[in-house]
Amino acid sequence: MIAQLRGTLSEKRPNQVIVDVGGVGYLVGIPLSTFYALGELHQEISLIIHTHVREDSLSLYGFLTAREKHLFESLISASGVGPTLAIKILSGMSVDDLVPAIRQGDLLRLTRIPGVGKKTAERIVVELRDKLAAMEPAEAEPAPTRTGVAGDVISALSNLGYDRRAAEAAVENVSHGAAGAAAGKTFESLLRAALQQLSAPAHKGARAPSGEA
Repeated sequence: MIAQLRGTLSEKRPNQVIVDVGGVGYLVGIPLSTFYALGELHQEISLIIHTHVREDSLSLYGFLTAREKHLFESLISASGVGPTLAIKILSGMSVDDLVPAIRQGDLLRLTRIPGVGKKTAERIVVELRDKLAAMEPAEAEPAPTRTGVAGDVISALSNLGYDRRAAEAAVENVSHGAAGAAAGKTFESLLRAALQQLSAPAHKGARAPSGEA
């Protein structure tokens, strides 16, 4: 079973990527949160992998955080929810919003996600409400204090499991630092710069506890 892939990003689409590992290209399904956090083509990436095995196929699904992978695996354990729909659900709502919606039985929010009908939403709530108790945040995160591209990046980092205060500090630093002029031009460049800073040794504690899948 493949549990992690580290290699070169050779192709990138909103719902899938191809990771070149030693000359072998692995097709990996991904949610939008992972897509937005990836760098440019031909850069090295690392993904946490769920290997989905069927009688006639083997499919890979990749995530940047163990928390997101755990929620994906919880979703596909629900009746009528396959990997494709689970990826759509994770693309339609962040982990921090999705877990409370399921725990509180918020069918209105769940059915706003493309592909999720009322019956499917009801099954997800009934089957996963108690299982997801450990994933619910201890307290609600404050709303982003920044707007525009910076605010979007802070929100994306929070969805990936980073502490919001650390995310805000990282975005502030890269926006006003030496690379700020270049990094602040686009969402992807600013996000990539902030991720690089958060992954530095001094920020090892910035990622919120995610739990193991």
